[in-house]
Amino acid sequence: MLISLCNKIKTDIMKNILVAIDFDTNEQKLLNVAFEFAHKFKAKLWLIHITAPDPEFVGYDVGPQYIRDNRASELKREHKILQDYANDLEKKGIKADGLLIQGATIDMIMEEADTLNVDLIAIGRLEHSFLYKAFFGSVTEKIVKTSDIPVLVVPLD
Repeated sequence: MLISLCNKIKTDIMKNILVAIDFDTNEQKLLNVAFEFAHKFKAKLWLIHITAPDPEFVGYDVGPQYIRDNRASELKREHKILQDYANDLEKKGIKADGLLIQGATIDMIMEEADTLNVDLIAIGRLEHSFLYKAFFGSVTEKIVKTSDIPVLVVPLD
């Protein structure tokens, strides 16, 4: 279905696609859909993962050295995963870069989308319970509501 939709759209209108990746979900499905769009439009994929701000930067005591070491290891692991995804896409002929950014998720996605001059934001969506939504909300919903850039929502469940 995506391919037939893509065939009806001019291929020169989309050059940069931001793909917001949350390592807690089935990001491979999101990457596959983003690949289809990037391939059709000859666009570059910007794979972005937003991680919690480093406590050291926001004024909290970071605790013992092992906590800092664990945090550094976690960031390195996440960055490597993004780079591996980008390298896999490059091998398939798609320009891709992975960006690991610390900060508030929605703010950073919107800021990077603006900075990178993206034409589309691709983001996954998991169905959550009413209670979960009431307490935490949905990043996807907030991005869709606040973005001036088109948002492609990919169901991940």
